[in-house]
Amino acid sequence: MSVLLPNMADFDTIYELEEEDERVASEEHLARYCPEPVVMRGAGHITVFGLSNKFDTEFPSVLTGKVAPEEFKTSMGRVNACLKKNLPVSIKWLLCGCLCCCCTVGCSLWPVICLNKRTRRSIQKLLEWENNRLYHKLGLHWKLSKRKCESSNMMEYVILIEFLPKYPIFRPD
Repeated sequence: MSVLLPNMADFDTIYELEEEDERVASEEHLARYCPEPVVMRGAGHITVFGLSNKFDTEFPSVLTGKVAPEEFKTSMGRVNACLKKNLPVSIKWLLCGCLCCCCTVGCSLWPVICLNKRTRRSIQKLLEWENNRLYHKLGLHWKLSKRKCESSNMMEYVILIEFLPKYPIFRPD
């Protein structure tokens, strides 16, 4: 019976990976073990250009042990308050724009588009503030994202709650 022994000259050799190869390998490794993001879809009865007038405040069971239900409801309440403040103005401008659309060759819809963009930006800033205040410390990242609706080919805005990968702090440099 013969046993193949490794070449002893190569046994103690340390091979260095290029920095880029190491980063790509570690990111792929970390991304593989992260759970799928939680998708919070709009729960309102009015949608203007893909942005619903409110999001559901029901606590998803996937986040149990990650964040307190009270914190989750507070954050969703802040997002809903922002929507409640901004969307009624957009709806009024949309109705006015639709009535005048034939006379203005569609230019009367620009105020609605600009207001919708401003609302999205304010929600993104709010989520960024929430992330810096609490959620990044808990290993979560909230963001507003555009997704295709499940029931049709239309697009909608959803809140994605992503799990941040845990970096191995004990791995040698």
